[in-house]
Amino acid sequence: MAKRVFEILRSVGSARRNQQGTALVELALSLSVMILIMLGIVEFGRVIYTAIEVSNAAHAAVQYGASSSAASADTTGITNAAMADAANVSGLSVTSVSTSCTCANTAYTPTSCSDNTTCRSNGTALVETITVNTQATYTPLFQYPKQGSFTLKGRASRVVSNQ
Repeated sequence: MAKRVFEILRSVGSARRNQQGTALVELALSLSVMILIMLGIVEFGRVIYTAIEVSNAAHAAVQYGASSSAASADTTGITNAAMADAANVSGLSVTSVSTSCTCANTAYTPTSCSDNTTCRSNGTALVETITVNTQATYTPLFQYPKQGSFTLKGRASRVVSNQ
């Protein structure tokens, strides 16, 4: 009888050791999956942050350019406004600054943004719009198969103030 109790206790002890090994294996497997998920979350957050910064840089640049007719022609100032807004985004560039003009009454088309005679002679106002495009190249922290750098773009438009 004592021999039988001793065998039962020995089998319980070996089962406990087997469970400790199983727990270690489960921890290793689940921890590796959790680390991959966390890396994905970090990478996704970086992409979203950079995309927002590139878009906000375009908005800051167009806000500066739309402050007056003189500022809408100041491409250096527009570029500086974009760069200042996204100073922590490397590789940011202003790819284009364009202005377009229409009459408030779209039935009439002005000959140029500097000539308001067409709009004025038809009793309507000249409306000047500025558009700024920005872009930055994003390089992931971790290189995935068949995945390299890619370009994030921002675009903003606004009506230029008449003052």
